[in-house]
Amino acid sequence: MTNIDRRTFLKETGALAIGPVVSELNGLAEGSAETKPLPEPARTVAPFEWRAEGVIFSFEFLDNRLRIKSILPAGVAAVDGIPAPTSSSGVEVAIHCTGENADDHHGTKFTGGMPGGRLVYSGKEESAIATGKRMVLTQIDPVLGLKVESIYESFHDIPVLRRSTRVTNLGQREVGIEYLSSAMLHNLAMPRGYEQELLVHFAFNSWQAEGQWHALKPSEAGFLDNGNFTLSAASFNSLGTWSTQKYLPMGLVENKRLGVTWFWQIEHNGSWHWELSDTSAKAVYAYLGGPDAQHSQAWKSLRPGTIYETVPIGLGCVQGGVEQAIEALTEYRRAACIHPHSKNRQCAVIFNDYMNCLEGDPTTEKELPLIDAAAEAGCEYFVIDAGWYAELNEDWWGSVGLWQPSKTRWAPGGLKYVLDRIRSKGMIPGLWLEPEVIGIQSPLKNKPDSWFFMRHGRRVIDHSRFLLDMRNPDVRAYLDSVVDRMVGEYGVGYIKMDYNVDGLEGTELLADSFGQGLLESNRALLSWHDGILNRHHDLVIENCGSGGGRMEYAMLSHLQLQSSSDQEDYRKYPAIVVGATAGVVPEQLATWSYPKAADGPDAASFNMVNAMLCRIHQSGELARLSDDSMAQVKTGIHIYKENIRPHIPNSSPFYPLGFTDITDDRSPIALGMRSSERTFVAIWRLNGEERVHVPKLPGDLRILYPADLGIRPEREADGWTLIFPRTYMACILAS
Repeated sequence: MTNIDRRTFLKETGALAIGPVVSELNGLAEGSAETKPLPEPARTVAPFEWRAEGVIFSFEFLDNRLRIKSILPAGVAAVDGIPAPTSSSGVEVAIHCTGENADDHHGTKFTGGMPGGRLVYSGKEESAIATGKRMVLTQIDPVLGLKVESIYESFHDIPVLRRSTRVTNLGQREVGIEYLSSAMLHNLAMPRGYEQELLVHFAFNSWQAEGQWHALKPSEAGFLDNGNFTLSAASFNSLGTWSTQKYLPMGLVENKRLGVTWFWQIEHNGSWHWELSDTSAKAVYAYLGGPDAQHSQAWKSLRPGTIYETVPIGLGCVQGGVEQAIEALTEYRRAACIHPHSKNRQCAVIFNDYMNCLEGDPTTEKELPLIDAAAEAGCEYFVIDAGWYAELNEDWWGSVGLWQPSKTRWAPGGLKYVLDRIRSKGMIPGLWLEPEVIGIQSPLKNKPDSWFFMRHGRRVIDHSRFLLDMRNPDVRAYLDSVVDRMVGEYGVGYIKMDYNVDGLEGTELLADSFGQGLLESNRALLSWHDGILNRHHDLVIENCGSGGGRMEYAMLSHLQLQSSSDQEDYRKYPAIVVGATAGVVPEQLATWSYPKAADGPDAASFNMVNAMLCRIHQSGELARLSDDSMAQVKTGIHIYKENIRPHIPNSSPFYPLGFTDITDDRSPIALGMRSSERTFVAIWRLNGEERVHVPKLPGDLRILYPADLGIRPEREADGWTLIFPRTYMACILAS
């Protein structure tokens, strides 16, 4: 199946194999290292702190083994009810290797891993970097000959840092890594108090129902207080190439007694795992990492002289709750995660012809009136979505791969005529592309197996597509030629990069395990994207995975926009937009507005409000709208350009009515965006009462949009009440 599996590894290395190893792996890249002696253990050790922009990391030692005592905001006393670590809690790195004793009553949790528990502290190095400062803690395992480096990087004025772990094999034999943490948190609550003290915040992220946030007590999330210590955990993970197909790869743990919230995002476009539980010493911990052997079949054989590095984690801690944590993450994402070639801050208005419009069946005849209407409405990009390459009698889904314009859809004049028409109307043309797949009906299906994901000697087929292995240089060269042709020959300035299948476990070719093949292909994809933007600086690339299937900051560190959803019912969209703003900065969050021909002004304006506090992704039957409905679209886009978008790249979201539930069609919804200069609040009435009260809003607000549909604001002592004369109406207030 692979180059080397765990059974073969144990036999060849002579490691003891007493029963199955139930553990995991959590890593990123492997590279070569000069063969050097193992660093010496530190001769003396003493507790120390590391301060990073308002967050204090407190470390101490069990003999000469490094332990984390706490991670807290500078204004919170570390001794305020936080227990000291014990001999089996507080490991700074959790690592378990094949053949080692998992020395804990752990069940499926990641506790007791060895050599993690026995790592010996060697020292630390601190340095200034462009973003702030950097600390590297070094630990060693003389038994296996491992050097383990914990990397902490801070960012100016932001209580968030980036954390990763690097392991170098300086020994004489291969070491099998089952799991390796990117970061660990410890002592998040009192051992017997966590059920009362903690709230676990997480977001379901299902197709057409993205960004659904929930706040649960530990027991409701699976971390059960049995009076001793538990073998269960509040556990969240993802498997495959749809990195956000069930959850957003982030979490928040709020200690209500301390008034403190810890938060993180896992910056990886593949499999990942985090868990919250307690150790056998009853200390509450969180494990944060990428792919591992237990959850994602990502076992790694680390050969002598090689290096293995985990996926990075954005990690922080604030005094306050969810809104304060999201504000800090929003600042961090802007400082650390946005591609230098990004055009996000311009917040251009994009028309895309798919949603509630052509839906994969474009032709010259259908596009021309849409182009005219989009230009009249004020759109600045016009994107032709799926189907532009398929012949009229051909299945556009299963034929992907060649990416040549259809001969039968674009007559007369070909695709170039339509793209020129877009440019003549003052808009930049764009095309849809799904580069990582080959349809089973495509001529490229005859390429060698080395082009594709393979498992058990056979190609992986998912929903009528073969999955391309981005590690293969021939694959990347072919896809480079496709993109270069689209930009150079067609003059395209925008590409919607979609991905509508899932690689699940991964691929076996040239890999120690399925999950390692996936991990390496995940990284090769990011590198390929960087190559595109390095060649084509003005190109805008949208990240789409059937909507929000890859809505995370590995992809969004390399691409400019994120498709928020494939949701087709505009009435359900507000519940998605609100939650998605906690996962993506607003200037990257592309949100649909797609009125249909039968929709009146209420529906048209509701659609516009859905999109106007993020990035407008306009679609719908613009060329067939009534004059009144089209006027709402044109006015909304004009107000967006003149009043809202200049402030979006400096705004942070807030949630006047909390997070929402897409299954609730009665409760009103509100989303705020606040910068140092302006405040905007979108308010939606669904199928509930006409009076919508929104507390704690400033008094200097006015209705910005729409101004002509009879919506009335009333100022009250504790906020505002909006009176909506009809169901499914929406408005934006502005300071």
